Amino acid sequence: MSRGAVVNETTKKTEKKNRNFVTALARGLEILRAFEPGHTMLGNQELAERTGLPRPTISRLTYTLTELGYLTYNPRLAKYSPAAGVLALGYACLASFGIRQVAKPLMEELAQELDISVALGTRDRLQMIYLENCQGQGALTLRLDVGSRIPLATTAMGRALLAVVPDVERAYLMERMQRHYKDKWPEVKAGIEAAVEEYRTRGYVSSRGDWSPDVNAVGVPLVLPDSTVVAFNCGGPSFLLDQQRLDEELGPKLRQMVNNVRNILSRM
Repeated sequence: MSRGAVVNETTKKTEKKNRNFVTALARGLEILRAFEPGHTMLGNQELAERTGLPRPTISRLTYTLTELGYLTYNPRLAKYSPAAGVLALGYACLASFGIRQVAKPLMEELAQELDISVALGTRDRLQMIYLENCQGQGALTLRLDVGSRIPLATTAMGRALLAVVPDVERAYLMERMQRHYKDKWPEVKAGIEAAVEEYRTRGYVSSRGDWSPDVNAVGVPLVLPDSTVVAFNCGGPSFLLDQQRLDEELGPKLRQMVNNVRNILSRM
């Protein structure tokens, strides 16, 4: 099922269930969601494909969002890109995650010590979105920025979050992921279930080439005082991070770092 089909299905179901649901607003927000790192300029046809909305609807919404300062139109390319209005919303959102200020110094220390990437993220639908990312000095660390998105089901960060969310929420997400992955679901499900068990026994989860064949990583979740669930990961190229290093170094060190973050938060 395409992303656009999922969006349309979700919107229609919510609209039917709740008369307070404003479909026009939801569609406008779906257009803003369509822009991602690496896809920052999109035309109406591309937006229609990404959201599953009709082109006439897209045209009206992009015009409105441009007038309001959330999109910028490039007439030469006939494409739109996010404008300063979106940036302001993004910074306001990041500022609301106080965890970033607490965790960043510890993340930077671990990234430099192990010469890897250490990231913090939270769930957005069936993806994890980066709230912070710290890089080691090596040229072979993962180059993902704040706002980057990675899959929930196949990454260490996503699986770490799935390991601690309430059972009802996990069941809901598993049902949605089953529809998304279709024939691949048995393999994906097995990876998630193994990760949940791994977290119970080791305090971290791992992903060994499941998201990308050349990337290995470990992940550790953290439940914040307000019950928000975030997750940390650290990883890099698989030829540098074999299973032994994941289990003997990265996993335990990331677990300890997250414990340190938790202790700091408990004293605030």
